[in-house]
Amino acid sequence: MNFVEELRWRGMIHDVMPGTEEQLQKGIVSGYVGIDPTADSLHIGHLVGVMILKHFQRAGHRPIALIGGATGMIGDPSMKSAERNLLDEETLLRNQEGIRKQLAKFLDFDSDAPNAAKLVNNYDWMKNYLFLDFIRDIGKHLTVNYMMAKDSVKKRLSAESSVGLSFTEFSYQLLQGYDFLHLYETEGCRIQMGGSDQWGNITTGTELIRRKTGGEAFALVCPLITKADGTKFGKTESGNVWLDRQYTSPYKFYQFWMNVSDEDAAKYIKIFTALRKEEIADLEEEQAAAPHLRPLQKRLAKEITVMAHSLEDYELAVEASSILFGASTSETLKKLDEDTLLSVFEGVPQFEIAKNELSGGIKAIDLCTEKAAIFPSKGEMRKLVQSGGVSLNKEKLAEPDTLIDTSYLLNDKYLLVQKGKKNYYLLIAK
Repeated sequence: MNFVEELRWRGMIHDVMPGTEEQLQKGIVSGYVGIDPTADSLHIGHLVGVMILKHFQRAGHRPIALIGGATGMIGDPSMKSAERNLLDEETLLRNQEGIRKQLAKFLDFDSDAPNAAKLVNNYDWMKNYLFLDFIRDIGKHLTVNYMMAKDSVKKRLSAESSVGLSFTEFSYQLLQGYDFLHLYETEGCRIQMGGSDQWGNITTGTELIRRKTGGEAFALVCPLITKADGTKFGKTESGNVWLDRQYTSPYKFYQFWMNVSDEDAAKYIKIFTALRKEEIADLEEEQAAAPHLRPLQKRLAKEITVMAHSLEDYELAVEASSILFGASTSETLKKLDEDTLLSVFEGVPQFEIAKNELSGGIKAIDLCTEKAAIFPSKGEMRKLVQSGGVSLNKEKLAEPDTLIDTSYLLNDKYLLVQKGKKNYYLLIAK
């Protein structure tokens, strides 16, 4: 497969240096994407770069994921309005380990194939590089005029910016340029890829390679991904959507993709899956014929959730989604872990009850009127129970005087009460 052509039809090319495509057609090429280790998990904003590496490997080339341990200690001024907090070495190493595990779900690191992926950390080659040696060996090859001309620098030095630019941040492009040079010399790396905001830093690397070695290196960047309404992709009201289940449950991760607009789904399914052009065209036809069935969102959510988590997590997320719409059983509910259960019922009314009151059993009618104000009166509850309109943990309540004890608790803590078709209440036993 032609890597550049593949990215082009997927809408993943913003700019590409002349000669890049020809270089990639000569045989296996090593190329890298830098990943900022500011947290111990990737979030979906990183996924564009990860998918570039995945497509690169699918095309037969050798992907290198570079963890910016050294550059993460400095902070890239690109697209930033202020200098970031600097991280210590222990935190960076912990973050790297978390990121490595997640990348292994997208890339083949372990096979003996000639294009097996490699993970590197620029801290390894920067930590013992003396400052005087660096400015003598590397700094002399690029003029201040050249570095000042970069957009990331110009924006921070403009009249509108009241923050200015520290020397630390100004030196960032020199360090990133050296990363490219180092990988060029040690790994035979010929191409760096990233987001369009990285174009200046990447071309600094190609220029450094040219001036220091006389060699040729290449650059390819993808557009920054936005939503159809122009807002930033990947951000929700509660913040980033993470790949680590500790921060974003697989259910919430799945729901994020299920809830994107039709327009965004048509764009994202090209970027965040490895589905073939023909498959996507078929899905787009299905969507046009029956948009209410949301085939694009469903397939997008499946592909990316299985990649980032697992098939089992995806299937559980689908089952969990069915709970709110009535098409599920008590068995589905009992399979949910606590995080998923709370994610599904986020926003529904909650009541705390004393767990010890359940030890001897309490009548359902007393529980739902006196201990938790789900019903305003016992008469109203009796009437709804008789018409089959009340469920506990997705099972119809046959008698209002049924004794409820701790054996009913989900995860030994929760009880789900359903009143009518759409009204849910979560009782939390403490």
